[in-house]
Amino acid sequence: MAKQTTKAAAPASKSAGKTTGSTGKKAGGGLATPVQPSSELAAIVGKEPLPRAEIVKKMWDYIKKHDLQNPKNKREILADDKLKPIFGKDKATMFEMNSHIAKHVK
Repeated sequence: MAKQTTKAAAPASKSAGKTTGSTGKKAGGGLATPVQPSSELAAIVGKEPLPRAEIVKKMWDYIKKHDLQNPKNKREILADDKLKPIFGKDKATMFEMNSHIAKHVK
């Protein structure tokens, strides 16, 4: 008769309820954590702290409202006077936009 061995199941992860350090705050953040926009970015999205996702949404609203997408290549954003300080150049791709925004939030 063969002897059967069973492994005990690993305990379930409790990462959702973990806290960070001695602050007692929940772990997480990312896109949902409000961040403070720089003065250049605030000219477009407002001066109040916003989650990153909301900042990106407001940036796209501004870009579409002012027709700043290149008509020949919709992935390219043509910077106007308010976007040039954020992008640091005359145009940027939609894929570069988040890295430019990251330089203008705290």
